[in-house]
Amino acid sequence: MTALGAALVFTTKSINQRFLDSMLGFAGGVMIAASYWSLLAPAIDMGESGSLPAWMPAAIGFLLGGIFLWAVDKILPHLHPNTSLEKAEGFHSAKRKKSSLLVFAITLHNIPEGLAIGVAFGAVAAGFPSASLAGAIALAIGIGIQNFPEGLAVSMPLRRDGFSRRKSFLYGQFSGMVEPVAAIIGALAVVFIEPLLPYALSFAAGAMIFVVVEEVIPSSQEKGNSDLASMSLMVGFTIMMILDVALG
Repeated sequence: MTALGAALVFTTKSINQRFLDSMLGFAGGVMIAASYWSLLAPAIDMGESGSLPAWMPAAIGFLLGGIFLWAVDKILPHLHPNTSLEKAEGFHSAKRKKSSLLVFAITLHNIPEGLAIGVAFGAVAAGFPSASLAGAIALAIGIGIQNFPEGLAVSMPLRRDGFSRRKSFLYGQFSGMVEPVAAIIGALAVVFIEPLLPYALSFAAGAMIFVVVEEVIPSSQEKGNSDLASMSLMVGFTIMMILDVALG
């Protein structure tokens, strides 16, 4: 889906800013809904069978996920979509090219998304009663849908800056390659260390919420399309909620 979004660069040189902002808002809604319906709620259910209060593993994992992404955000050089090169963040970001900074930004998105999918399928493989294959598939579908604008958010700005269509596409789809790697890590961690599952689920949720609040929502509203982006977020949340409830 990331590659599919990036492939739009072959059909046009520019994408309407309102469309791009609405897609970013939609992605944020999907990520927020997935964080609760597919990750936090199951983590709390699993915590009820432990010796600690049911909310504690979810709370600890959620905060650790946010802290982890905050630390990565401070270290990894990256540039948020819709922002100028002067606003790049992370170590030595001023020495990096805009192309690599944009790829790093979307890569930052995909780490918690990949972890979330891996943990969800790992929970099914480990045989946890509150984990279902349909729910894990719903999460994968939802994350896949919101990967579409992420590829677009990299390839189109690079095309506008004079990159060839081929290079713009390659950079755009490359940003999604970290997701299956993170998914494998998440699945293996759960399968081999089953008591970590509630923490792992909520960790992925915390990481995703941090990305949404720190990057996705601000990027979707920086060009003055705040109402459109906000309503798109509502639509994305609703669709992900329906997917999870209907399939899970």
